[in-house]
Amino acid sequence: MKIIDKVKLDKLSSQAKRNDRKRQNFNYHNEDKDTLQRMINAFEPYTYVRPHRHKTPNKREVFVILRGRLLVLFFNDDGKITEHVILDSAEGQYAVEIDSNEWHSATGLESGTVVYEIKDGPYIQSMDKTFAPWAPAEDAAEGSAYLHTCLQQLGITAING
Repeated sequence: MKIIDKVKLDKLSSQAKRNDRKRQNFNYHNEDKDTLQRMINAFEPYTYVRPHRHKTPNKREVFVILRGRLLVLFFNDDGKITEHVILDSAEGQYAVEIDSNEWHSATGLESGTVVYEIKDGPYIQSMDKTFAPWAPAEDAAEGSAYLHTCLQQLGITAING
């Protein structure tokens, strides 16, 4: 039996706050070769996830909010934001399923945000994501500015904890 409880979420959020990426995950699947990848993923405000898609092979991805608020962005092939959703259980927005081949990104809008993430496997790092050529790399200095521009376009502000 695998349980997700407040202690686990608090520990993961604490790790995310100390992590340079402002994110931390904990895997529930046993191996990378598992056909169903399951994890909890903590997102702190303004963590930058480079827009990407899961194209080869095609893989779906699901985020279910456990606490906090998560912004999920969708883009067209030119990098224009086409849609967005804010997962927030207090507002009745609980989950999003991202189809394979959809450009997307996510960031925390509130400190302590944690989601349960489900993705088709197996996980093969070299094939898992196709990164958007129009977006800065995660470790690039421009990544933070790019994320802030996206938030500004939507009129969304994150709350630091």
